[in-house]
Amino acid sequence: MPDSPHHQFGHPTPQSRTPAPLNLRVASLVGLALLCAASGCQRFDRLNQKRNPATQTQANMAADSVGREPAIGGASGGKGTLSQARSLQLQGNYDAALAEFERAIETNPRLTLAYMGAADIYRQRGDYNAAQTKYAQAASIEPRNFNANYMNGLMLHLLNKLSEAVRAYLQALSVRPDDFNANLNVATAYLQLGEPQESLSFGQRAVQLNPKDAAARTNLGAVYAALNRHEEAVIEYQQAAELTELSAPLLLNLAESLGKTQRYGEMTNTLEQLVKTQPTAIAYERLGFSYFRSRQYPGALGAFRKSLEIDPNHFPGLNGVGVCLLNQWKFSNETDETARTEAVRALRRSVQIEPNQPKILEMLGRYGR
Repeated sequence: MPDSPHHQFGHPTPQSRTPAPLNLRVASLVGLALLCAASGCQRFDRLNQKRNPATQTQANMAADSVGREPAIGGASGGKGTLSQARSLQLQGNYDAALAEFERAIETNPRLTLAYMGAADIYRQRGDYNAAQTKYAQAASIEPRNFNANYMNGLMLHLLNKLSEAVRAYLQALSVRPDDFNANLNVATAYLQLGEPQESLSFGQRAVQLNPKDAAARTNLGAVYAALNRHEEAVIEYQQAAELTELSAPLLLNLAESLGKTQRYGEMTNTLEQLVKTQPTAIAYERLGFSYFRSRQYPGALGAFRKSLEIDPNHFPGLNGVGVCLLNQWKFSNETDETARTEAVRALRRSVQIEPNQPKILEMLGRYGR
């Protein structure tokens, strides 16, 4: 099969006079969201990674900072109120505790622990804006406070303020260069910013610090994939797969990098495993692509059609159907007009959903007659 990214039919070979199939590389959308951060990273309770920042789970957050960092200012003012606030917090009386933390801040505006205690309550309530403000104030009072900087970075990350989150994480790392979570999170944030080269050293460091952490392995795999270093990405994804329960994003990213290294048989096996347990439009579309590149054309068309059964508006699946049917028309010596007509219909529907597809528009101009 031709490896050119151009949507063209090849010429018949002298031996078989069979036309080479239409290349599917750009006819089919590859743009899967990266894991970590999305992958984002499994250390985050994620969403759709392209729209939201990675949300770190409670188990992987830095421990609540109340009582862990020294108060600043040297004055005793506010400490009695602080003690009462911490007692109320331990009792689960968060409204009263928050009021006491705020009272302690009024009494001593440089009492770092009061800011951290209030921030922790806001964070636990999901009020990340208020929490970030308090963590940032604590970090401003005490620039070498690791927890204040790290948690400020995490809140900024959750608020999708990625550049600011990076700066806060880097400040935290200046205090503790070997902190696993900070290395992992800054790598994730850089990756979400589209800066995989900046992400690389931090992603590698996170894996060095905790080689058995699946999220770190997944994250590093995503970094390698973004750098087009797919052989290394495959290694990291496979390591992650051995360390955690298999997930759809992990298997999709592994399959994608296997395809980029032309290991289509392994790509197919990975996706066949995925669709048995988590059948999605994306999984079936990628399976169709792997079948296509393995020259299993009936299987490819079937997988693309299955993708559209799940999501009729999945335009990469429409592209796959269109390409397969145009090949079918070509293999018939351009006599199977039913296939060509259906192909054109699928491709037209695709560009109605996603107009920015110049290669598909080129195909329609050539074969849409």
